[in-house]
Amino acid sequence: MSVSRDDFSIAFRSALLQRGASQKFSILSLIIVAIVVFFLDIYGFAFVKTARSFINDVVYRVTYLASAPTRIFPGINKGIANHFNLKKENEELRKVIERYKSLDLNLEYISNENRNLKKVLNTENVESVTNVVLAKVLVDRNSPFLKSIIINKGSKEGIIKGMPVTQNKYLVGRIVETNYLSARVLLLNDLNSRIPVTFDEKGTQAILTGGGTRKPTLSYLPEDYQFIEDVTVFASGKDGIFNAGTPIGKTRDNGEVELFVDPNQLSYVTVNLIKPSKEVF
Repeated sequence: MSVSRDDFSIAFRSALLQRGASQKFSILSLIIVAIVVFFLDIYGFAFVKTARSFINDVVYRVTYLASAPTRIFPGINKGIANHFNLKKENEELRKVIERYKSLDLNLEYISNENRNLKKVLNTENVESVTNVVLAKVLVDRNSPFLKSIIINKGSKEGIIKGMPVTQNKYLVGRIVETNYLSARVLLLNDLNSRIPVTFDEKGTQAILTGGGTRKPTLSYLPEDYQFIEDVTVFASGKDGIFNAGTPIGKTRDNGEVELFVDPNQLSYVTVNLIKPSKEVF
């Protein structure tokens, strides 16, 4: 450990820059020790060389011990780096999986839509019938008593007020309002819905009355009429709006009618482009 004149000069200048009376003795001692070590090293005193050798040995061994992990496990640095790289790759892979899950859900939704549409097309034979318009339900206007839907077809397609609306050939309701590109359908369970119907072997006539609930009721029946379960109810056609014989639902023993089409589950409907035989308000 040799001490050069440059080292002595640097130590001396550093001492001059120190402030405070309490440090003067320490600075002076440092200067004296530096001068003594300098001359001892020049004249080759053995204990100086021994001390320098001891210090070097300590430094070398500390360095050796500090580097031991990388020598014992030569791949530790690489392993640590790989760990963080794998963590980053896992995060990116997780994001990709989430995106694919989202795409899969969208595909499932589209598949369900296509399945419903094909079901309507196959049942109604829309492709081969020119007096039927297929429409998608845009808005479901449900309130405690008013039940109607908004469809995406209107007067542009020839739709006018009073035209019957069906799904899978079952009666759903009628058009009560038209716009150029949309229309409103009054459903059978709406409070304002009144439809002349017929049912049972005797051809009993009645009025199907909506009450805001899922099941409309039969009214204006013969006195002491006894209801029978699961009798099919048809539109009678006497109102000049609905086609006679259009199926609606099944009777219940309390006078209610279980509709063939759930009004709360409509996605596509068909509008029959048949002009009512009388004006509809």
